[in-house]
Amino acid sequence: MGWFLVIAAALMETVGVIGLKRYSGRKSLLNASLFFGGFGASFVLLYQSFRYIQLSIAYAVWIGLGTAAAVLVNMLFFGESRSTPRLLSLAVIVVGVVGLKAVS
Repeated sequence: MGWFLVIAAALMETVGVIGLKRYSGRKSLLNASLFFGGFGASFVLLYQSFRYIQLSIAYAVWIGLGTAAAVLVNMLFFGESRSTPRLLSLAVIVVGVVGLKAVS
């Protein structure tokens, strides 16, 4: 259950990032709802995960997954660079998150 909550929190963080990107370009109720709702739900889900997983592990995995998802979304939908160094750095983040999951 704890890992489900962390993954859901990371997905909601991604929704918040999309809302933030869209809100910075056009201030609308939908974009504000994505921004605040996504980040708000993310924090609530992360907090709930602490019942099942150590805070240090849950937080690190949440940050790693959220960062990786945000980078991928921005590359795919908002035209950010897909350079080799960025992709390698992204792979290092994913390997680190998988490593934390494997040892916890």
